[in-house]
Amino acid sequence: MSELRTEAVVGDVMLEQWRHVHNVIVPPAALDLEEVRERSGRNRLENAYLGDVLVGCSTVRPPAGEEAVATVIARVLPGFRERGFGAALYEWGLAHARGLGARVIETCVLAANVEGLRFASARGFVEIERYVLEDDGDLWVDLRLQ
Repeated sequence: MSELRTEAVVGDVMLEQWRHVHNVIVPPAALDLEEVRERSGRNRLENAYLGDVLVGCSTVRPPAGEEAVATVIARVLPGFRERGFGAALYEWGLAHARGLGARVIETCVLAANVEGLRFASARGFVEIERYVLEDDGDLWVDLRLQ
């Protein structure tokens, strides 16, 4: 079996792969290709592959504000969970954020994603806010690494 590798998202094929994983994991926040393209201009988007098979993706929002808060989000497709891929994606994203100067790390999880909340909690994140986005009935949870 091949090892997990990540690649920065470049080009429409990789953008579409990233979009696929994102939309499977957070369907209430489904994005079209143009929205993903826009996000790739301000965030680091990566795809994760096991050999040539897409297994997940990640997002790192660069540090912002006086606290230098960065957001790290790791997503793994359901058929590939519980194999350490999410932890690897998270660790790579965390290292990237810290390399950009982040002093505070946050993440965002759809409240209905119980596995995602459990994953974040197991890594030391604590809830800081719950909210519903405008025109969206779904509950979201922002968490901060302690």
